[in-house]
Amino acid sequence: MRYVLCMCIVLVLSASASAFADSGSPVRYHVNGLDYEGYYISPEKGVPLVLLLHDWDGLTEYEVTRANMLAKQGYAVFAADLFGAGIRPTKVKDRKEHTGELYRDRKKMRALMAGALEKAASLGANIGNAVAAGYCFGGAAVLELARSGTELKGFVLFHGGLSTPDGQDYSRVRGEVLVMHGTADEAISMASFTELATALESAGVAHELITYGGAPHAFTVYGSNRYRPDADRRSWERFLGFLREKTR
Repeated sequence: MRYVLCMCIVLVLSASASAFADSGSPVRYHVNGLDYEGYYISPEKGVPLVLLLHDWDGLTEYEVTRANMLAKQGYAVFAADLFGAGIRPTKVKDRKEHTGELYRDRKKMRALMAGALEKAASLGANIGNAVAAGYCFGGAAVLELARSGTELKGFVLFHGGLSTPDGQDYSRVRGEVLVMHGTADEAISMASFTELATALESAGVAHELITYGGAPHAFTVYGSNRYRPDADRRSWERFLGFLREKTR
């Protein structure tokens, strides 16, 4: 039964991607002299924007599919590239290398996200009515963007990295934080989840942190053995509700 449900959801996701294949397109842009390739889709001018940040695979069909799903709901999406044009690592060693570089160089990570927002604005995106969202590594990047003081309506994480780097805090956050986490996540512990909640509360940051019982790390990644259809559905529905609340 679970297999059938999983396949149905994958088919729905694929159909969403196909429906918008002619509307969205890859976008080449530059940050500090280096080439990057994002993906942009917008159902119409002036709609709210989602800045979408990828996991440690780089910007792949997964993020494109999610972007197309959001466009179907009436949102523009700029899926940023944090690794570089053509860099889509498939081996764990390479994934760790690229994410590790940005974890060590937070200034570069912030510059890449600022550059993505700048490019989105140049394409006509409404960055004044925008939310950032990310998966796994992209979730950690979303928190980095929040801590930088970037003014957005919200910051959303799906099974994202939750730790706070030494010397940083949440005093500059200018938007509500929504975290959706798997209680069975062995990569990012519930202790980290609690520490983040305490830090956000201490800083007076509006936040909502949700856990899904039995959901492991990467529970939204359809087609993998970690995929949990129920947690994916419920977190997606909460995400859409959050977007409606924050970008009215």
